[in-house]
Amino acid sequence: MIVWLVFLLMIFVFMAIDLGIFNKDAHVISYKEATKWTALWTSLGLLFSLVIYQVYQHNWLNLESMSKSPSQAAIEYLTGYIIELSLSIDNIFVIAVIFRSFKIPLMYQHRVLFWGILGALIFRGFMILFGVILIEKFTWTTYVFGAFLIFTAYKMLTSKEESEFNPKNSAIYRFVRKLMPVTGKIVDQKFILKKRGLFIATPLLLALLLIEFTDVLFALDSIPAILGITTEPFIVFTSNIFAILGLRSMYFFVANMIDSFHYLKHSLVVILTYVGIKLMLANHYHLPIGLSLGLIVVSIALGIYFSVRYRKQAV
Repeated sequence: MIVWLVFLLMIFVFMAIDLGIFNKDAHVISYKEATKWTALWTSLGLLFSLVIYQVYQHNWLNLESMSKSPSQAAIEYLTGYIIELSLSIDNIFVIAVIFRSFKIPLMYQHRVLFWGILGALIFRGFMILFGVILIEKFTWTTYVFGAFLIFTAYKMLTSKEESEFNPKNSAIYRFVRKLMPVTGKIVDQKFILKKRGLFIATPLLLALLLIEFTDVLFALDSIPAILGITTEPFIVFTSNIFAILGLRSMYFFVANMIDSFHYLKHSLVVILTYVGIKLMLANHYHLPIGLSLGLIVVSIALGIYFSVRYRKQAV
């Protein structure tokens, strides 16, 4: 319990420093600034594997039985972290579409993402707990999760371009419009305006709610994917959280280059299919965690490599 509290306190401090010091005033996140923050969050996410090693070496979680070695726990964390980062690419694209749809100025986008990610931490925590309990109590759910991931991979491979996505056609947008008045005016960084006794939703609130909603949808893919690697709650939760924390800076780093990763979707298809198969075999055969990490890294590397080649040939 102490380890969990220390980790949550650390995340709270990180976010308080981020919003209260470095991003206290609304400003446009430059490519250089986004690069620095992306490097920082990615480094912290990778280095946390050393913390995972120490946690399991000294059994700071007070587990009754140590079912895995510290090295295995660290590799499981790294594998889950890389999966979450990979699946974040699609999330970044949808966030970009939402911001463009509601004409959110660049200087206000960081604030929306901050509160969106704070909500995502809470929602994902409950979803992870629920997923772990299901797998531990009902072993047949691994077949369901596995089949769902394979189906998701198939849909990703055969789907049309994501540019067809229109946030204003979503149910959550129509729900908010029925619940309260909506204005197209943006006043500073306010999510809600009060005028003549009425609470009025601004485009910032609409964008925030849609980002929260789409993150829950993406979590339906990413959480079963990481549960295919490990069902240790602390590893699943921490790898998810570090991937989400890096999503804001990665958004400003990747959003303008999203078209450059033409073949990265194919890498995600391979990863989801593999993890789906791994889940379906979990009750019969355990695939080595080293194989999982290697396949995921190679898939992403090949996706980036062929994307760079495609871009050069298209010029």
